[in-house]
Amino acid sequence: MISKKVAVVILNYNGRKFLETFLPSVTTFSKGFHIVLADNNSSDDSIDFVKRSYPDIEIVKNPINSGFAQGYNDALKHVKAEYYVLLNSDVEVSAGWIENIISLMDARPEIAACQPKILDYNNKHKFEYAGAAGGFIDKYGYPFCRGRVFNHLEEDKGQYNDVREVFWATGACMFVRADAYWEVGGFDGDYFAHMEEIDLCWRLKNIGYKIYVHPLSTVYHVGGGTLEVSPHKTYLNFRNNLTTLTKNYPGPFLFFKVLFRLKLDGIAAIKFLSDGQPGHLLAVLKAHFSYYAWLPKTLSKRKKMKTHPKFHFNLNHIYTRNVVMEFFVRKKKNYSDLSQSSFLNE
Repeated sequence: MISKKVAVVILNYNGRKFLETFLPSVTTFSKGFHIVLADNNSSDDSIDFVKRSYPDIEIVKNPINSGFAQGYNDALKHVKAEYYVLLNSDVEVSAGWIENIISLMDARPEIAACQPKILDYNNKHKFEYAGAAGGFIDKYGYPFCRGRVFNHLEEDKGQYNDVREVFWATGACMFVRADAYWEVGGFDGDYFAHMEEIDLCWRLKNIGYKIYVHPLSTVYHVGGGTLEVSPHKTYLNFRNNLTTLTKNYPGPFLFFKVLFRLKLDGIAAIKFLSDGQPGHLLAVLKAHFSYYAWLPKTLSKRKKMKTHPKFHFNLNHIYTRNVVMEFFVRKKKNYSDLSQSSFLNE
């Protein structure tokens, strides 16, 4: 009998090769749970493949490819469950990956979202970029993880196997309470892709929920499987990161935070140019212009969020130092090298 308490929802866009490779592990280790393929108007034969090979998987068809963020919003309106498990199509799961986290969330109603440990599918003793063992941000909004700071990936030696609160959970494999997801309006569909999970988790924190990682649940992520590293990805990351900071960081120091971030982004743009990547430099400039154009809408979203009766700006678990300086100047490559006393605890 299939339980509708938990719905594993896989967003797909022309990902037949990933579905063929990774659905076997999902179906094997998710027995008794509802599995949904949310298709973003694919032009390949993804849907036909799933219908033919996995007739028990429910298919929700989105009329257009509206990206990761809005694509999930559109699809999840048709999914009835207490918990959504948002799973990338390029993820291999393992035994107990669902049960461990659902048991934790059942026992702790204040936890709105949780992720497993994310390891690299192609190098399974190392953490994977998108989430590793739980996500954080520094005081300027730069994201990093236990097990991954910028592009430096640590070897998994069990050093981050504790179940604990973090700042954000990865969208590559996010367990989230359906009621909490919709209480904050789901993902910000304007983001299209990238940083939407950090924004979602921050908004959940701002109304009193907590975000956790349960590393005894483990999955393996290919990473970059659905959107290659490109100037477009750079554009989305820079634009969405600035927007997330503006939406969720408390005043009156927000202006100075954003101003300093813009300066750091300028340095990053110059570095792209010196590395012979003019396309990425232009992407940073385009991101800044988009951020300015969005600013009235972003401030309106910020104002609307503050009307929630439980709203308060939550900076708990933000790293109060500059992780850019820590990594590039002080050469602190591992999460464990960072000053643990510099994480805010409200």
